[in-house]
Amino acid sequence: MTSNNQEVDPSSTQTPESPLASKTTSNRRYRWYLFFSVLFVLPGLVLLGCNVWIILSSRSRLHSRLKDLPQRDVALVLGTSKSLGPGHTNLYFTYRIEAAAALYKAGKVKHLLLSGANREGGENEPLEMKKDLMKRGIPEHAMTLDGAGFRTLDSVIRSKKIFGLSSYTIVSQPFHNVRAVFLARAYQIDAIAFNAREVPWRLDASSKVRDYFARVKAVLDLYILNKAPTFLGTPRPIKLHTGPRQTESNTKKDAKP
Repeated sequence: MTSNNQEVDPSSTQTPESPLASKTTSNRRYRWYLFFSVLFVLPGLVLLGCNVWIILSSRSRLHSRLKDLPQRDVALVLGTSKSLGPGHTNLYFTYRIEAAAALYKAGKVKHLLLSGANREGGENEPLEMKKDLMKRGIPEHAMTLDGAGFRTLDSVIRSKKIFGLSSYTIVSQPFHNVRAVFLARAYQIDAIAFNAREVPWRLDASSKVRDYFARVKAVLDLYILNKAPTFLGTPRPIKLHTGPRQTESNTKKDAKP
């Protein structure tokens, strides 16, 4: 005889999950996957895509050896601070000055456009570049200063709209040159670049890492934001010196009786 008091397993009385509830759970998981994909994966793909695009489209126009570099009338020397504080030399500045002087003395360019920031109460980057280049024998008449080059984009746009240039050699470090050439070509400027000496990663990694993100900003500025330079102003085309091409050292030598 079967007892009427037989215990019943509680789990056997649970109602099976309805198809609607199962679908709701699945949809919730999908939304979370989508959220994290948008949050992490998509920005990574944008970062990668912009960097690959800029590097591949520009690297063939970069040169590290003077003998391989085509001649141009003007070099656009991109500015940076001369020092990083008391007693701390900025090697990016030193190496760019070194490269610009080498270009001029080798006859690869006739004129240097020194573009950088000249902020009120701050350092005048183009003036500091001019002073150091004159110490290396570059004559004053072979240099033009642009104190409104607050960003690489500003320097590039102003080189065309203010200084009337449609072809030149850019001088900076390789990681910076690829972005500068990319910007210049977007404005129909026939730009090539001469690579200043690179600063080792162990001495400065932050600038190189930051430039990965600056390349994304360059694409946004060009094709989405249509970013304009901070200042433009009245056009003043560069007039190349038509006299004998001399360095300051040659001038002093010729002046001796």
